[in-house]
Amino acid sequence: MIPFESVKMHGELRERVLQNLNRLEEEKYQPQNVFLTEEQSGNWPGDTEGRTILGLVMDAQASKRSPVYLERIIDMIPSKLNKKGYMGGVYEGKMSEQQLSGNGWMLRGLCAYYEWKQDEKVLEYIKSIANNLFVAGKGFYTEYPIDPDFRDKNVGGEAGTIEVRGTDKWILSSDVGCLFIGMEGLIHAYAHLKTPEVKAVIDEMFAKLREIDILKIQAQTHATLTACRGMIRYADITGDYSYVEWAEKVFNLYKKHGMTENHANYNWFERFDTWTEPCAIVDSYMLAVQLWQHTENPVYKEDAELIYYNALSHAQRDNGGFGTDNCPGIASQENCLHPHSYEAHWCCTMRGGEGLGSAVQYSAFVRKDTVYIPFFRECELNLMLENGKLGLVEKTNYPFESFAEFIVAENQQGEVTLKFPFMSWMENLTLLYNGESQKLVKEKGFLTLTNKFEVGDTIQVNFEMRLRKQKTLNSTNTKASQYKMYYGPLLLGDEEIATGEYKNMLFNVNGRELTPVYHLMSNKMRHKEYKKQILFEE
Repeated sequence: MIPFESVKMHGELRERVLQNLNRLEEEKYQPQNVFLTEEQSGNWPGDTEGRTILGLVMDAQASKRSPVYLERIIDMIPSKLNKKGYMGGVYEGKMSEQQLSGNGWMLRGLCAYYEWKQDEKVLEYIKSIANNLFVAGKGFYTEYPIDPDFRDKNVGGEAGTIEVRGTDKWILSSDVGCLFIGMEGLIHAYAHLKTPEVKAVIDEMFAKLREIDILKIQAQTHATLTACRGMIRYADITGDYSYVEWAEKVFNLYKKHGMTENHANYNWFERFDTWTEPCAIVDSYMLAVQLWQHTENPVYKEDAELIYYNALSHAQRDNGGFGTDNCPGIASQENCLHPHSYEAHWCCTMRGGEGLGSAVQYSAFVRKDTVYIPFFRECELNLMLENGKLGLVEKTNYPFESFAEFIVAENQQGEVTLKFPFMSWMENLTLLYNGESQKLVKEKGFLTLTNKFEVGDTIQVNFEMRLRKQKTLNSTNTKASQYKMYYGPLLLGDEEIATGEYKNMLFNVNGRELTPVYHLMSNKMRHKEYKKQILFEE
């Protein structure tokens, strides 16, 4: 994956990043308000603070704009830690999975900040939280309750709450499995600490995680997908890629039992009458890209694109924050997609910063003298290859238009292999180099072109996309007679109140005028009457 310094983003993704950064600088997220008491946080110490730091760090690097309040937030951290050096209360002889989860986000935010600024005092905060909370709890993780009959699977709101049920050693959450959000934060810390004590705790936590029947316990999808991302990071740190295989199996389980019809998530596995959560959407998007990166299976690249355009983009509101949506299907007795809450300002707005920032970094990947461009994005790339720099300017309005153009701005490398994306919904592809048609070399979801490119050279990728009819994703929560309509990666719907958006993206299907569920932070999401039918009957 390329560093932020290698990409300058333009187009719709830049608009999203900047608006999210603006939102994270409003009063709610400013230093005097971002640190919450235990009561204010709903027993999630460190959660708001850590997610806010992480969102600001990602948005700032992705947009190249310095955040106004981030340094002051970092400076306030020592005064907000408890006497043992972590967030929240001190429980003697007990562990709280919500506290571990919240401190996991503190670790994620602080690690991201440390990687950006190399501030040694922040590394001390990371050590304190990792050692004094997580490592001090060694032995507890083996006794984390995983019996599906013990966990109450019919409770929980959007923010998650302490469960009435518990044990002598565990204070549990309605966000079943959120302990493993903490594990992901600890794995990020391990990348910098590399101590055997931290590793031993990660291994203990993962051993327990592998014992869980995710479907029977109806684990929270956000917690599960976050754990998967953590294990991919752990694989990269340790060199043991069996962790990637585990994450891949869980992701494919998620696609069957946890993904909604617009490629978002049910808040818990197989609890279909709930809502989506952009935190999990971000996790699923990042995880899909990371699985493509490690396996080169083009299916995961397509998964990521479907998630980005139909779930993540639908969930971002006009204030730059992120809100929850409903889950169309049998359980909700709805065929339409609409907002469930305008904004989940306590968690999802901040995680949106990580999702959007990651999307910027996913503009290109590099291996020696080869550049992989997995998605079409309007941007400028300045890449360091094996033997020198390569500069590319990418111009595109995909998926609203069906072409992309690349202009070579610099090439110190000499011969370079460029890999351009093609997806299963693209037809009649052509590849032009300086206006001349090239033989198509297709491999694992890419068109390949190798040359000693000169400054000013142009490469054009052209294709066609058509309307297509597809089966539903979840056969349990939909009828066999139901189907969906797509144009390219865009899920289409029938909106009762037309807004006039995307006039070139209006399709007449059996007398219905269908438009994408995608929107660019439209204010229509504020209106209670807004809904768009996405499930149709034969």
